[in-house]
Amino acid sequence: MAQTDPSSDRPSSATDPLDLRVRAAWLYYIEGLTQEQVAARLGISRIKVLRLLASAREEGLVQIRINAKAGHQIALERKLEARFGLSEAIVVPSGPDDIVTAHLIGHAAGVHLSEQIRDGMTVGIGWGATLQASLKSLAWRDVSDVTVISLLGGLTHATALNPSAVAWLLADYFKAECYQITAPAYVPDEGLATALWGQPDLKELRRRAGTIDIALVSVGDVSEVATIFRQNMLPWSEGKGLKAAGAVGDLLGHFIDAAGQIVDHPVNRRVMAISPAEIGRVPKVVIASGGIRKVQAIRAGIAACRAATLITDEATAETLLESPV
Repeated sequence: MAQTDPSSDRPSSATDPLDLRVRAAWLYYIEGLTQEQVAARLGISRIKVLRLLASAREEGLVQIRINAKAGHQIALERKLEARFGLSEAIVVPSGPDDIVTAHLIGHAAGVHLSEQIRDGMTVGIGWGATLQASLKSLAWRDVSDVTVISLLGGLTHATALNPSAVAWLLADYFKAECYQITAPAYVPDEGLATALWGQPDLKELRRRAGTIDIALVSVGDVSEVATIFRQNMLPWSEGKGLKAAGAVGDLLGHFIDAAGQIVDHPVNRRVMAISPAEIGRVPKVVIASGGIRKVQAIRAGIAACRAATLITDEATAETLLESPV
């Protein structure tokens, strides 16, 4: 039986929304038709074509990759590697604001992770806006026996930034098994955290975390606009106490000081997450994070988990290199 070309003619009324987006993208990006020609081929308006193409980009059906870097980016990458003992640094252009910058870094993180995944690999995944954005730039690879482990507990009020959602979507994309910490990211007291980690399923997850081949994580700063406080995982009153205790950022919900050490604060004894020390034993840890306000947190995060790879933006890279060791 002859295969059907995605660009073949078919009345739009007989085409489901996903199929229509794919057909429009195929005609425009692959066959090189103009938007007017795509509209005529599919029997829809040019405005509809614009919306379909925008939707295809937003949902990750279409991914644009630039196979070149500016000399300034390459120079920054080499300097970061030398300065922080990294195996690799990836620097992307800075956006006009933190939201755009997070999406640009996330794009690079998704591409990088896709290139790293192999058969039989176990992937640990953190959370945050940057890692959520990375899901849109994943590139399909035909891999088998892959396992994804969520490194942080979840939110009781689910959002797209829920750590469990990031892990589940990554696992679903690569048809992998998924293991999640079935508890809130922060529990009311240390005793409950200890009891939960004693449960057989969470003990098994922690054991599996010791077999992770690559971990993709992000870091947050200690400010009211940090995701961990903005999403009400913790009240800002706790944030002020953490700052007073010397915290400059968080890595997987654990608040760390400028040297990458966990600060002495009750919050760090209530967190349901794999610790920076455990992540530090993973063969390859990738930190994807950017924004000037996160410079201290990124430096601390690299030290805390012995990161091998840093994915960040130009402005943050420059500030990291300017700051004292």
